[in-house]
Amino acid sequence: MPGPRAWLDGTLRTICVSLFAWLVLLLAWQVFTRLVLGQPSAWTEEAARHTFVWVSLIGIAIAVGEKADVVMDILVERLPLPLQRGADLVAYLATLMFVLYVMVYGGFQQSALAWGQQNPLLPLTQGQLYLALPVSGVLLTIYLVIHVIGTFLPGYKGHVGADEDLEAAAL
Repeated sequence: MPGPRAWLDGTLRTICVSLFAWLVLLLAWQVFTRLVLGQPSAWTEEAARHTFVWVSLIGIAIAVGEKADVVMDILVERLPLPLQRGADLVAYLATLMFVLYVMVYGGFQQSALAWGQQNPLLPLTQGQLYLALPVSGVLLTIYLVIHVIGTFLPGYKGHVGADEDLEAAAL
């Protein structure tokens, strides 16, 4: 039976793939209505824009959860393990503060301000569409807290060098 982390990872991947498939369908319909029918569908462009935002922000949460985000660790990987732990902790906590303030707090405020604004092309309010920011912020917070806790666990291995990554990938 998978644990909560595996369930979250799988659920987010499923949501992301589903939203991406929906995005492809929206764009295909937009092209069809514009080029074949000669009357572009107005709502598909708006729906595609918001779907792209949701896919991107959920994808960022997945990447952070897998530690697949862009990290420039050329200096950090040369540090001794205790200093790597400290560098990771500083990076995770700084990112966590940004995510909590800008994405979660600011995102919820923006969503609340726009909650009553009806979108002219979609059957959702602007506030509902803006929920992408705080929802992804909460997901990022979960993964960042997991990473912070991981820096204190005995199994912490630090940063693996690029040569070791290539060797592991070849196996």
